[in-house]
Amino acid sequence: MDLELLMRTAVRAAYRSGDVLRERYGRLISVGKKGPNDLVTDADLAAEAEIIATLRAACPEDAIVAEEIGSREGSGERRWLVDPLDGTVNYAHQVPFFAVSIACLQREEAQVGVVFNPLSGELFTARTGGGAQLNGQSIQVGPETQVSESLLATGFPYDLSRGFEPLAARFLRVLQASQGVRRLGSAALDLCYVACGRFAGYWERDLKPWDSAAGILSSGRQAES
Repeated sequence: MDLELLMRTAVRAAYRSGDVLRERYGRLISVGKKGPNDLVTDADLAAEAEIIATLRAACPEDAIVAEEIGSREGSGERRWLVDPLDGTVNYAHQVPFFAVSIACLQREEAQVGVVFNPLSGELFTARTGGGAQLNGQSIQVGPETQVSESLLATGFPYDLSRGFEPLAARFLRVLQASQGVRRLGSAALDLCYVACGRFAGYWERDLKPWDSAAGILSSGRQAES
């Protein structure tokens, strides 16, 4: 399957799962916890099921690694990384900053990535060797080369019981050195905001592969792990 067909499959899955998230936004049936601050909702599960069904129909031989269900083995060399709702805490509190994130890897190299905010309608796409786009228009990172001229973004891990002091110290140093730091609550969107020049950079500790794979391909810059 060529990159164009992989991209179409990823976009189709993102739109279908986005429909699920819009329909359930503000009308959640259940909100559970995987950790003290790590939520999972019925919307996460329903959106993920929609993505998996779409990928399975188009690429039945591919492996899928999804945030909620874990791994499903495949017989080929491709692997999909799926986060059906990046920004679950925002979603549960009706803060309209969250996204569907889908990436396809071939031999562990990202081939296509899609990040979709179903409320704003912003669809970020990227493919290896083909640049990144926002709703079909080419995007690029901003011109900033100095931290002092930059608006940056970060996130905090769910588990703040370990290593909080160095985390807080780094945040303070960057805040003092830059024009500002934003913490919006969706790693995938933060990376895409780097890709289109809204943020000059982004860092976060303890990201999972499904959080960052699509966004990293879009931004062309590494997130801290």
